[in-house]
Amino acid sequence: MKSVLIVDDAAFMRLNLKNILKDKYEIVGEAENGQQAVEMYQELRPDFVTMDITMPVMDGLEAIKAIKEIDPGANIIVCSAMGQQKMIIKAIEAGAKDFIVKPFKEQRVLEAIEKLKL
Repeated sequence: MKSVLIVDDAAFMRLNLKNILKDKYEIVGEAENGQQAVEMYQELRPDFVTMDITMPVMDGLEAIKAIKEIDPGANIIVCSAMGQQKMIIKAIEAGAKDFIVKPFKEQRVLEAIEKLKL
């Protein structure tokens, strides 16, 4: 079973993603900020990461860059309420593979993961 690290500062969003993913993927960790996400990625090496953008301590864009330094092949899907074009472009430039806008539908989340070809 492929593994996932869920990163979001809102507990209910992590729970939401967990409920969508738990039957198909092993949830190896949850982080509530970018700093935690980077540390957990280094330790757990999940197959993919769902990453929020706006978080305390270290935001998602910084975390994506840091994770990509550790593992250039990291699979990161950004899940953020900010559906602004600029933020999407920045996330993709930083190394994210896809971008899902909150509130997201289960089908869209699963499609984004399938596109990773894990």
